[in-house]
Amino acid sequence: MNLIDTHCHLDFEDFSEDLNAIIERAQSAGVDKMITISTRMSKLSNLLKITDTYECVSCSVGVHPCEVGEEGDVNIEDILIHADNPKVVGIGETGLDYFHDATNSHAQLDSFMVHIDAARKSKLPVIIHSRNADDDMAFILEREIKNSSFNGVLHCFTGSMALAEKAIELGLYISISGIITFKNARELIAVAERVPLNRLLVETDAPYLAPTPFRGERNEPAYVTHTHQKLADIKKISVEDFAKITRENSFRLFPKLDHQNQGSKLGLS
Repeated sequence: MNLIDTHCHLDFEDFSEDLNAIIERAQSAGVDKMITISTRMSKLSNLLKITDTYECVSCSVGVHPCEVGEEGDVNIEDILIHADNPKVVGIGETGLDYFHDATNSHAQLDSFMVHIDAARKSKLPVIIHSRNADDDMAFILEREIKNSSFNGVLHCFTGSMALAEKAIELGLYISISGIITFKNARELIAVAERVPLNRLLVETDAPYLAPTPFRGERNEPAYVTHTHQKLADIKKISVEDFAKITRENSFRLFPKLDHQNQGSKLGLS
């Protein structure tokens, strides 16, 4: 069984002391591909170094909405210059976060629009962060996709059923994290039940949101197996079949992943 962690943050300080062991545990658990997600352009070189070191790791390029203030204006040329790198498979993460800071919503929106335009021009999918911004997110996605199409995923989905349904209607993907294993995840479980199998992805968002039975600990890509099992149970299919489906979905959304070496060796340089 080969799994893909479509969203983690391997460049974060949490992993600085034992990244080799993290990668080895992931591969031992059957996680043969990982996408480590950009949150700051100023730290992109760290991500690219990780992808150069580990064959099984790809990355994105972009600025997290919560980092827009410190990072300043996002330049589309600075994003697109990296889009041809074979290890850069997506744009973002970008979007709207009104939970941590709604005072800079206009700056977040400006950044989001730049990333969407970069996704259109590069033909890479946009990785979307949305928190406490369901109405604005649904409106923007519908407007922008109807204006000029692009592909993407709402990562670590915790939004409403209405937002999930709008995303599916627009042809986007929904990615589920370890939150689905929490005892208070009834609303998210209801959303997962409704999302078509061909639109589901699975992620860790490591080092955050470790699934049960590791809740409260540092998360890592190996733990995506627990989220897979929970979602397979919700969808009433075998974990093996669900793994095949989510892998196919990942390759369809991130086609550059499927073009990479399928050996998925540790690839230390």
